[in-house]
Amino acid sequence: MISIKHTDFYNDVLKVLNYKFGSVFIFKGYVVSEINEGVSFSWESHAQIIVKDVTDFTKCDGSDIVYISNRIYSYSLVPTDWLKFFKNSFHLKGYGVIGYHKMSFVNTVVENLFFKKKIRRFNSLNSAIQWAKSFDIVEA
Repeated sequence: MISIKHTDFYNDVLKVLNYKFGSVFIFKGYVVSEINEGVSFSWESHAQIIVKDVTDFTKCDGSDIVYISNRIYSYSLVPTDWLKFFKNSFHLKGYGVIGYHKMSFVNTVVENLFFKKKIRRFNSLNSAIQWAKSFDIVEA
């Protein structure tokens, strides 16, 4: 359970978005989120704000971005809100979850019912970031 801030990956951050509910780190081709302990994450209160800020910074609809959820804290989310994400014409190249708690992987199974692509699960930040970077290698 390590924050991106305490790794060498932090040197490659293009922009940090700090919110009361967590932080989002924008890299070239991917973003990493770290949502705070106890947050009840929803489209209206959280995700919509993140999507707007990330798309404003990257100037794309997300189709060129891999989203990594670094779940270093325990929080809940509304899995059906993925439908609102797609209804608003947003896309992702890939979605990965780093789970350190058993419940985070259980929640991922439920999320996968509403996410249009396969959600990749990881046990470490390093493996998730290597996976995100591999998208650029495949397309180069």
